Amino acid sequence: MKITSRAFNDGEMIPMKYTCDGDDVSPPLEWDNVPENTKSLALISDDPDAPGGTWVHWVVYDIPASMKTLTENIRPERELSSGIRQGNNDWSKIGYGGPCPPSGTHRYYFKLYALNAVLSLKPGATKEQLLRAMKGHILEEAQLMGKYQRRR
Repeated sequence: MKITSRAFNDGEMIPMKYTCDGDDVSPPLEWDNVPENTKSLALISDDPDAPGGTWVHWVVYDIPASMKTLTENIRPERELSSGIRQGNNDWSKIGYGGPCPPSGTHRYYFKLYALNAVLSLKPGATKEQLLRAMKGHILEEAQLMGKYQRRR
């Protein structure tokens, strides 16, 4: 399984548009080679370089197995018409919160999980709740990493 973005390549800088210095909208993501028996997908985006420990930027789950993309600028709604549910990020907000490092260059991971189940989590779950619910259901995972440094 592989996850990519039309906005940036793995290991490259994330365009300002997708950060707190720009429009702060979620980047477009796409994936392929999802395992055959996948029932749903989940996505976690976080920054392991944050000063106080890993900072969670986006929690998304119950992505239908038939979907191959998340379009740019996913609305910050608890549940989307497609059935996708979004959780709380570390700003205690639903949906995507873009890179906004206090100093230096940080790495931002977009981790996609293929699951053999549709999770019974309500919208608004945290990363920890999602990880607990996914335990024993992960068929495969893939990740995309982008970097960002604020210009002062």
